[in-house]
Amino acid sequence: MPDKLALLGYVLIISFMWLLVKKKLSALSALVVVPLVIGIIGGFGFQLGDFALSGIKSVASTSALMLFAVLYFSVMISTGMFDPIVNVIVRWIKGDPLKLLVGTAVLALCISLDGDSVTTYVICCTALVPIYDRMKVNKLYLASLAVMANSIPNVFPWGGPTARLLAALNLDVADVMAYMYPTLAVGAVYVVIISYVMGRMQRKKVGYTKFDEAEITDLIEKATGDNGEYKRPNRMIFNWVLTIAAVILLVVNIYPAAVLFTIATAIALIVNFDRKTERAIIEKCASDVLPVVSLVMAAGVFMGVISESGMASAIANHLISLIPESMSSHFGFIVSILSVPLLFVSSNDAFYYGIVPVFAETGAAYGFTTLQIGLASLCGQAFRLLSPTVASIYVLLQMTDVNMVEWQIHTAKWAIGIFVIFCIMLFFVLEAVPF
Repeated sequence: MPDKLALLGYVLIISFMWLLVKKKLSALSALVVVPLVIGIIGGFGFQLGDFALSGIKSVASTSALMLFAVLYFSVMISTGMFDPIVNVIVRWIKGDPLKLLVGTAVLALCISLDGDSVTTYVICCTALVPIYDRMKVNKLYLASLAVMANSIPNVFPWGGPTARLLAALNLDVADVMAYMYPTLAVGAVYVVIISYVMGRMQRKKVGYTKFDEAEITDLIEKATGDNGEYKRPNRMIFNWVLTIAAVILLVVNIYPAAVLFTIATAIALIVNFDRKTERAIIEKCASDVLPVVSLVMAAGVFMGVISESGMASAIANHLISLIPESMSSHFGFIVSILSVPLLFVSSNDAFYYGIVPVFAETGAAYGFTTLQIGLASLCGQAFRLLSPTVASIYVLLQMTDVNMVEWQIHTAKWAIGIFVIFCIMLFFVLEAVPF
């Protein structure tokens, strides 16, 4: 039987998901109300303020990143920087759902190389949502492919999870990535194959959409937005240089991502607009920024309560306690399985800094190396980006107007393949975590 804290944690998660499934509450309301109610029931009433504040502080840098990254790309979109790319994509697709979905996967994989999911979602959704709408292709596929594609480069050392793992277990990046690079390459191929399968399904369902030149032009205009007064074609080269420079600096990690996009946004506004127009463009883009940042802060409340109250750790300890002694020789595989639910209910920080060291210590007693346990813990990243504690998904869900739980269920069915690839590559081919 789980203890009181673990039971409260399970109730919290189940209640949250049920309310979203039944559409009783919005994601923002559920992220705040559910943990607070469960916290009061658990006897944490007077501590909830501190818990929530701790969670909000933990997402402060992420909130700043979201604020300025979304603002930056909204500004760049308004200036027409992405218009040539949209033009090429629309003309290449030619009304074929298969090309649309394969293009979605490839575009998301390429943009995700910077390790920043917000960038991926903003660019993909801005360029592709009008096309999905016109072709009557379900945007659920866009949301699923974007997050699956992002889950692959997310495991690169600059993506976040791997960096935390290296620090927590004092592992060498070359040792870890020697196993992960081929795994991620196969994972990327899998995402493209899945997009092809999805594309064939949608081609059968909605068929081809025939576009004449007038429709193509209209679709391009919808995708690029009605930003005539803000278009800056004479600044396009500068804007591309600024964006590429920002992405490169993001990858090499010279500046924190939040600081980097704050600086980039300021430069973009100064170069492209005068003071009067600058205020107008910020007000125009505010509708893109506010919902996202609000959801991120709400996710901070959820994360703060479930982590600071000890519910997340209690769930982890309960799951570990369920492992029978007879399964000790399979502990590496068990860690990979447990990483899925644990990464769903906790942050990367909580999992890799708090839980994985416990796994490593336990695994050592069973004859497993720290590297083996560390690699096994990365398998859960196949599903990590489906967690409500991941702030960036609210950008994706907001821009695609897709129900969270419906999207989670749909994506999880396909993400199982990524998880299996991780397991096969690590367990059988590379023999990183032997049975």
